[in-house]
Amino acid sequence: MAKLNLKNVLIILSHLGLLISSANNVVAQVDSIRFFDGQILAGEIKSMKEGVLEVETEFSDSDFKIEWEKVSWLRTETKFFITLKKEDIFYSYINSINDSLVQIVTRKNDSIYVDLHDIVYLDALDEKFGDRLDAELSIGFDLAKASNLRSLSLRSYFGYKTEKWSTDLAANTLSSQQDESDLIKRLDAEFNYRWIIFRRWYLIGTLNALSNTEQYIDLRLNSQLGVGLYLLRSNKAHWGIKGGANYNTENYSNELFIRSSLNRSTWEGFAGTELNIYDLGDFSLKLMAISYSGITDPGRFRSDINLDLKYDLPLDFFIKLGASLNYDNRPVLNSDKADYVLQSTFGWEW
Repeated sequence: MAKLNLKNVLIILSHLGLLISSANNVVAQVDSIRFFDGQILAGEIKSMKEGVLEVETEFSDSDFKIEWEKVSWLRTETKFFITLKKEDIFYSYINSINDSLVQIVTRKNDSIYVDLHDIVYLDALDEKFGDRLDAELSIGFDLAKASNLRSLSLRSYFGYKTEKWSTDLAANTLSSQQDESDLIKRLDAEFNYRWIIFRRWYLIGTLNALSNTEQYIDLRLNSQLGVGLYLLRSNKAHWGIKGGANYNTENYSNELFIRSSLNRSTWEGFAGTELNIYDLGDFSLKLMAISYSGITDPGRFRSDINLDLKYDLPLDFFIKLGASLNYDNRPVLNSDKADYVLQSTFGWEW
């Protein structure tokens, strides 16, 4: 047996150091990004959405945010949730073959080759629940001495994505009160479920709940089933349309009405569109509009329109200005055909 002298100890320690260093190099694997001007950045790609690539590096306290159109080449050690303009969704590594093509490896170990800028969404994943979750929360508050005004707005959003389906939940509430005036309350909540059936086509199921004092709506519940199509999906904007059938149930709260005769349940057809524009610097714009036409109540027409303008601040904070409009050409007696709300909120997303 060899003697354990100082020389042997030093040799063992040196080999151990090399092993530790190699292990650290494996753990510290990084992604590489090259730009059209020839510069190279090494770090960990966190995401690419709305045309902005976010990269974490060891030498910066905050992540770098880079315009995706300036990237010419990349090589990754990270696995991503990938969305393409006209194709399917993948979980894969992504590596450039040249300055135009990248390789994506599917779950079945098949390779596909696409143009780098056909990629419209990247999200680094460990395939855990939290890695697929998006959320935001914002609040607005108004206070005035005049008429003792108090107004509170709350908005929230939660979204979850997988390779074949996605779901999201959004809620928007407003409460306002002042002297010599009735309490004003409004709640709008929506749950969506989308299942991709072929490329840009998807099935959609939606539950939408609305309550507002302006139109005496205690609860309006829309249950929708339909099909949607992405007409445009790029690094500058998303635009889609949808249509199908809706079952609408309504309960009203005005005690002057005979509730049993005014509560309604009807079938309707619906058609809608959603436009999301984000190539506006720190601004983004989102428009959602949907119209309903009566089937069991012919001649009745309703529409819901939502418009949001968002300004991104540092550290994932934001300011949002929102407008919502609900229209019904056959409201209950003595109520307005339209109800609208304008909101300004400050929030945080993650």
